[in-house]
Amino acid sequence: MTKISAKDMKLLDAQPLAIIPDDSHLPVVAPTGLQRYLQEISAYPLLTREETEELAIHFHETGDPEAAYKLVSSNLRLVVKIAMDFQKYWMQNFLDLVQEGNVGLVQAAKKFDPFMDVKFSYYAAYWIRAYILKFIMDNWRLVKIGTTQAQRKLFFSLNKEKKLLESQGYKPETKLLAARLNVKESEVIEMGQRMDSWDVSLESPIRPDSDDEQKNFLPHGGPSVEEKVADKELKEQVALILERLKGNLNDKERMILETRLLNDEPNTLQNIADTFAISRERVRQIEVNLLQKMKKYFEKEAPDLADFFSEETVDS
Repeated sequence: MTKISAKDMKLLDAQPLAIIPDDSHLPVVAPTGLQRYLQEISAYPLLTREETEELAIHFHETGDPEAAYKLVSSNLRLVVKIAMDFQKYWMQNFLDLVQEGNVGLVQAAKKFDPFMDVKFSYYAAYWIRAYILKFIMDNWRLVKIGTTQAQRKLFFSLNKEKKLLESQGYKPETKLLAARLNVKESEVIEMGQRMDSWDVSLESPIRPDSDDEQKNFLPHGGPSVEEKVADKELKEQVALILERLKGNLNDKERMILETRLLNDEPNTLQNIADTFAISRERVRQIEVNLLQKMKKYFEKEAPDLADFFSEETVDS
């Protein structure tokens, strides 16, 4: 998790978050599991600001787990309150959001510096929201639709900004949205496409009455079947020509061809020179002559392939 910057702290301080003073703000009608959870957290007493600061200082200086436990448990209602703001983005189990928010609360307790002159509730709200937002972005779709900070910002702001522009009489065009949200136009287009589409299994049929699956119509990024066949035939043709060529080469030329020109890990000029007890320069000259001989041979046997051979070679 990214460390909170001074700018973030000023933003939190400028937008105070009220701690729930009692249980009246919690959901009244809720599924059994949520009702039980709300009953359980209502048993933990709320702390005054002075009590919270005292606990935070004690935990910061001693690492006492009991102090951390009290600090976290007294703010569990805060997690529920913040999670309620995100219900519209997560229509499944509400406790999923609460659980992630609780993890953020624990992180806040671990990292809170009581000498920063910031209320713990303000600081904790940042971490709670961060964990809830990350959970929603990671689980909104089977395929993640927001992995960067800019994408997460767009996810939660795009539709809201569109409605705001429409209410002001403006047409929410891509260029205007990008300027208002301070992002690239391409990012607005991409996020709009992601939000307007849904995950589709590649194994699913293209129509209810069809046996063809979605994956059968995906574009293939590699070479076509025709290209593969042509490439195979070309390699076979070159191999046959080279095999015939070897019968016209001496030992030195054949070694250069097999261990240097046709090898994935070319032998060096010096190694070949040592094998035949000749100079490195002499090996280089033999290689140049061999390339000329190969080009002439291919011009005769396969003119279309002659251009693949050059009279230049790398001196290594």
